[in-house]
Amino acid sequence: MIIKEYRVVLPMSVEEYQVGQLWSVAEASKAETGGGEGVEVRKNEPFDGKPLLNGQYSQGQYTHKIYHLQSKVPSILRKIAPKGSLAIHEEAWNAYPYCRTVVTNPDYMKENFFVKIETIHLPDRGTTENAHGLGAEELAKREVININIANDNEFLNSSDIQPSTTPGTFISSKTGRGPLKGNWRETAQPVMCAYKLVTVYFKWFGFQKIVEGYAHAQYPRLFSKFHREVFCWIDQWHGLTMTDIRAIEDKAQRELEEQRKSGQVRGMTG
Repeated sequence: MIIKEYRVVLPMSVEEYQVGQLWSVAEASKAETGGGEGVEVRKNEPFDGKPLLNGQYSQGQYTHKIYHLQSKVPSILRKIAPKGSLAIHEEAWNAYPYCRTVVTNPDYMKENFFVKIETIHLPDRGTTENAHGLGAEELAKREVININIANDNEFLNSSDIQPSTTPGTFISSKTGRGPLKGNWRETAQPVMCAYKLVTVYFKWFGFQKIVEGYAHAQYPRLFSKFHREVFCWIDQWHGLTMTDIRAIEDKAQRELEEQRKSGQVRGMTG
């Protein structure tokens, strides 16, 4: 089991990010869906009574999605896993500013695989040393990785870098924020940090280190790419309300269902 904490500083408030993140998830899902693969939304509804982060949060929005991912997993897994067994289930309890996401593969790996992503969003510059309230044993295992969304050369593939979503050159017409240069993480106002604690568990003799290592090699890429998009799409989501977001999510759910059944395989591949 490998535990890493990814810290992503962003030039926006915690309140702004709630809207921007949800809008961008809906948008990014479309880019990963087509040709029989992609995102299937099973549930998107309020929840209450689930204690999260040591009981600090207990209500919010629950989502259950299935990711049909045949072309997006490591080739070594595609070779050994039966056809149709690579559907990944994602359950998320979003009690903003805290969110817990659990990724499993119940059809094939069952209890031998899970990824848990716990995120707390705080109005700081990534300086909170134990944002998740970990005990001494977990803290000893945890590795902290700081992600600078303005760095094009650290975690991204060349195909991930698009002119329209490059924070180093983007300037927001609505907010005047950007471009993100130099030590922007020390000077940006407003500012916040997403503290993303990721636990990867894969119990399969001979493959455990390979798969756990592969997952943690992918997460900084995913987090960097996604948060670059959240910032560079700010003019499209800034000013929307949570009511607007729920309507957008409902529309995206219908579009994803149609898109998944037709067209070409799209988005990032393994």
